[in-house]
This record gives sequence, structure tokens and C-alpha cells, in this order.
Amino acid sequence: MAGTLVQLGIVVAAVVGLGLGARLLVDSAVRLARGVGLSQLTIGLTVVAAGTSMPELAVTVDAALEGLGDLAVGNVFGSNIYNLAFVLGVVALIRVVPVEGGLVRRDGLMLLASTLLGGFVVLDQLVTRTEGAVLVVVFVAYTGYLLHSRTDESPPEPDAAVVRDITGRLTFPGRDPLLLVVGLVVVLVSGDALVGAASALARGAGVSEWVIGGTIVAAGTSTPEFAVSLVALRRGSLGVSIGNVVGSNVFNVLAVLGVGALVRPLSVSPVALETFGWLLAVTAVMVAALWTGRVLSRLEGAVFTASELARWALGLLG
Repeated sequence: MAGTLVQLGIVVAAVVGLGLGARLLVDSAVRLARGVGLSQLTIGLTVVAAGTSMPELAVTVDAALEGLGDLAVGNVFGSNIYNLAFVLGVVALIRVVPVEGGLVRRDGLMLLASTLLGGFVVLDQLVTRTEGAVLVVVFVAYTGYLLHSRTDESPPEPDAAVVRDITGRLTFPGRDPLLLVVGLVVVLVSGDALVGAASALARGAGVSEWVIGGTIVAAGTSTPEFAVSLVALRRGSLGVSIGNVVGSNVFNVLAVLGVGALVRPLSVSPVALETFGWLLAVTAVMVAALWTGRVLSRLEGAVFTASELARWALGLLG
């Protein structure tokens, strides 16, 4: 019992560390990006999305190093489902979210295409290094295209911050690069602790590593996406709320899964295909909802949120 409480405490501390580390990373990265004239939507789809996905990257790479393929891939798929169904669902419950047409037409389709590609590489229950390299190359090409195509957009106004700056009063030479490194270190250490504690809890409770990775760990590593989307919504950056999630999901499938497989080929159990089916369904419905109305209504938000709660119940109680 005492050992379980200790592991639970480590999980909580690791989630807090992931959130704080990612915020440090995102705050500094956003300031650096805005300094070179990137637009709000570009920041949301690239810099913020990559920053908030650092926990997923840390957890997946650490799980790959330890040979925990189910935990690594389950974290990616579970985080993407959580981002779409719960994060965007809660955002829509708070406020009806209008969506940029360009985001729906291009980035929504890229989200769907990257999800299909992620499912294809796990079809044989093994993500090889070659497949990982292909995923990373596709991500680099997409990001390069995105940055190039957005260069003519106006950068955000100084008072239209994408995220709440938790280090704004700290001013010294080289502040942002240093804080970016500090945030990354905190994320990596917290990710390692989260993987170890979650694996111990899974073994002790008789719950599969896939379920733990796809629910508890996935929600924990998605804490930065949730926090940033809510802050962006509160500050009026509605496009960033969705851009952050869409960009994070593309980053997770292509970059996180790809890098994890490059570190070590990822072997997964057959349940991975079932989870992918759920992810594909949620992704397709979300893209269709945005495409048809170009708004995310409160009713749609409620349906997506309920679907994620149902997935958790089926996974943890099944």
C-alpha cells in the first residue's frame, strides 16, 4: 500500500513537472518565434504545438529505451484522442469556437493524413526504424512548408500573447534560450519519472501497460495542451486553441512516434489497432465537424467530451 502511494505521488509530481516545464519551454519559444515575425496561427501550429508535445516526446522516447512499446505508442494514440475529444471538447463547451478556413482545408486534412499514416505503420504491430525515419521526414517537410507558407502573414500584436508568460518579469541577457533549455530538462526528467511510476502501477494493479499509457499517462502528458488551449481561449486567441491541438497531434504521430521508433523499434500488442480505430473515428468526425460548419459548437463539444470519458471508463474498468 505504501509503495502504491509513493508511485501515485511520483505520478502527480511528474505531471506537475511536465506542465511547468512545458510552460517554461513554450513561453520562451513563443517569445523567440515572435521576435522573428511568425504569425499567431503559425506559432500555434508549430512552436506552441511542439513545445506542449515535449512531454509526449520525453515519455515515448524513455518508454522506447526501456522496451515498453505499448506504453510508447499508447501514449501517442491516447494523447491524440484526449487532445481532440477532451481538450477541444471542453474548449467548445466553454465557448463556441470559429475556425479559420485555411486551418480546416489544409491542416485538418494533414491531421487526418498523419493519423492514417500512424495507423499504417502499426498495422503489423511493429514500428521499425525505417518507418520511424519516414514519419520524421514527413514531419520536417510539413513543418517547412507551413513556415514558408505563413511568412507573409502579420505577426501577432505585442499584447496578444498566445500563452500567459510565467517568466515575464525575469530579464537578463540570453533569458529565453536559457529558459527553453531549463524547461526541456524539467520535461525530460518528469517524463522519465512518469514512465517509471506508471509502469509500476500497471504491474501492481494488473492493468495493462497499454491502458495505462493510453489513459493516465496520455492525460498527464497532454496537460500542457489543455492549459495552453484554455489560456489562449481566455485571452481571445481562438485560432490558437485549435491550432495548438491540431499541431500537437500531427507532431505526436509524425515526430514523437518517429523519433521513438528511431531510438528503438516499437513492438505493440493487438489492442493498438483497436485504439487506432477509435483515434481515426474521433479525428474524422472532428475534421468533418470543423469542415461543415467551421465552428465547434457546445453540443459537439459535449459529445466529444462524453466520448473521452466513456473511453476512460471502458479502459480502466474493462
